[in-house]
Parts: sequence; C-alpha cells; structure tokens
Amino acid sequence: DKLHSLSTTLTHELDSHFPAIGRMVMPRPSVCHTSSLQTPSDKEQALQVPDADLLSLARSLLQAWVDPLGILSSSAYTLPHLAQSKLLNKIQELQEQSRSLGDGLNVLSGKMDQAAQTIYSLPYRGGNDIGQDKLAKLNKFHFLLSCFRRDSHKIDSFLKVLR
Repeated sequence: DKLHSLSTTLTHELDSHFPAIGRMVMPRPSVCHTSSLQTPSDKEQALQVPDADLLSLARSLLQAWVDPLGILSSSAYTLPHLAQSKLLNKIQELQEQSRSLGDGLNVLSGKMDQAAQTIYSLPYRGGNDIGQDKLAKLNKFHFLLSCFRRDSHKIDSFLKVLR
C-alpha cells in the first residue's frame, strides 16, 4: 500500500513539471521490463491463483525493481526538475520500502510451500543511463516510474488478496 501510494505521489509530482509533448512520446506500459510476467489482471483472477503463486509473483516484481530503482535514485539529481531533492528523497524512500517489504515477503515465503520460493527473472536491460538531453532524461525517468507504479499496484493487489 505504501509503495503504490509513494509511486503515485512521485508520478504526480513529475507530471506537474513534465512537458505534454514528452508524455506523448513515452513508451506504453507493455514495454516495461516486467510486462512479460504473466499476472492476474483483476481481483477475480487473483482470487483463483494459489497463495504461494501470488506471493511468488509479488516477490518477483519486487526483485525486478532493485536495479531500476537504483538507477532512478542515482539519476534523480541530474533531472532538470525543480524538486530534484524531493524526488531523490522519495525514490530513496521507495527503495527502502521495497527492500523492507521484500525482506518480509522472503520470511513469509520460507513458511510456505516450494511455489512461494520461486522468483522469476525479469532483468532490466535499459542500461544505467537515463539519457543525455533534458527531455530524454525526463521521459525515461517518467516511464520507469510509471512502470514501477503499475507494478506496485499489482503487488499491493496481490498482498490484499493474500490477507
């Protein structure tokens, strides 16, 4: 819940300073590095997935974001954005929340059957550079953040079903 709330706040913050033209050229969420992972698309589908598999999906999504969140964190200070330090602080908070949630889910998965132990590999292949010019940096940063927001919503939904 906290992850999705934070990522939504960050996305809105970035939107307020993001040129409209940039949003038009931003890739679709189907291009996100995690889009190949087959996940339930709604609550009804999620309710039909075994708990161990839902936990595995949530853990896989969290793991897939370790490197991209690091890239967002290390590049936030280079953004041509009025609130660079605020963005950086929120990205670092996202990293910490993600790490903390991942640790908790790892403990929980250890108490479940083998399916919960599975983590699907979803490597990020976008490189460490978010771009050279101002618009490219904002565009890639915003795109990654939008992907994370989408995935954090999935994680949040899966965990609500698991409760």
